[in-house]
Amino acid sequence: MSEHSRANILVVDDTETNIDILVDVLAPEYEVAVAMDGATALEMAEEEPPDLILLDIMMPDMDGYEVCRRLKAARTTYRIPVIFVTALSDTQDEAAGFAAGGVDYITKPISPPIVLARVATHLALADQQRACEHTVERQLAEIRQSHKDAVYMLGHAGHYNDDDTGVHIWRMASYARELAKSLGWSVEAQQLLLLAAPLHDTGKIGMPDSILKKPGPLTEEEWVIMRTHTTIGHRILSVSNTPLFVMAADVALCHHERWGGGGYPAGLQGEAIPEAARIVAITDVFDALTMQRPYKQPWPVERALEYIAQGDGHFDPHMVEHFLYIQDRIVEIMRHWNRKEKGNFL
Repeated sequence: MSEHSRANILVVDDTETNIDILVDVLAPEYEVAVAMDGATALEMAEEEPPDLILLDIMMPDMDGYEVCRRLKAARTTYRIPVIFVTALSDTQDEAAGFAAGGVDYITKPISPPIVLARVATHLALADQQRACEHTVERQLAEIRQSHKDAVYMLGHAGHYNDDDTGVHIWRMASYARELAKSLGWSVEAQQLLLLAAPLHDTGKIGMPDSILKKPGPLTEEEWVIMRTHTTIGHRILSVSNTPLFVMAADVALCHHERWGGGGYPAGLQGEAIPEAARIVAITDVFDALTMQRPYKQPWPVERALEYIAQGDGHFDPHMVEHFLYIQDRIVEIMRHWNRKEKGNFL
């Protein structure tokens, strides 16, 4: 409700005399609509929600308590403040009104100053509540954006001294979300994985340039150092215990484990490897194979898919089946990100 607009009040009562009295009191200051039964009141509130409802209790077919309960149960009307206006003055009746969801209780015969004061008070409270909710929603949006920004910064930091194209971490994360979707993950879990997957190589922050930028094969001693990027990433990401960073820490630690064993850092096997890390293991390798690097040309998609299919004990066979099943969607995602890369996404 804007500062200069008149609030809309819905008066609900089955007696015309009572309606006329309330309309006379309210009309000079507010826009007033009326309903003479509960069903009509619910329909009117649904079609054009008023700012406040004055509701009689003793009505035929549907009493005011039931009307209020239904208003509070509906997504479009549950926020509307309801003030009961009734001849029932017993304490139990008043308690029943509050239990049904009412915010106030006025007894008949009404006092016009009291009605106006109560209406003004609850309209002001409702305005304050909406303003507070908008502030909270804005702050939550800012927190969510800050969360995403932190992920993006960590993702870039992990690849800052690497020689990939930069788009790799976002493209493989999109593959990971699509595979998670095929595996039946919830939408919320898919979104977590989309943000967790780009952090899989966060630990490369701790790798020396002499290893990350070495043009030739690494020595065994260099591989010993390189493998520690999994544990370094896990330590960095484990500082936070939010669901996102718990998943990201698992992915960072275990994305080089192998389904059949022999991976690193812990030599885990099968389902002992976190599910998110098993997904990222497939999508990370697929993207690495199909992307161009300074020391190699990209593999054709068919050859990369064949490599994933053969697996050689590297990948979860069930996940491989799903990945191959959604290969058309994977190719679509690849093309999308390749276009972004050519447009200087980063």
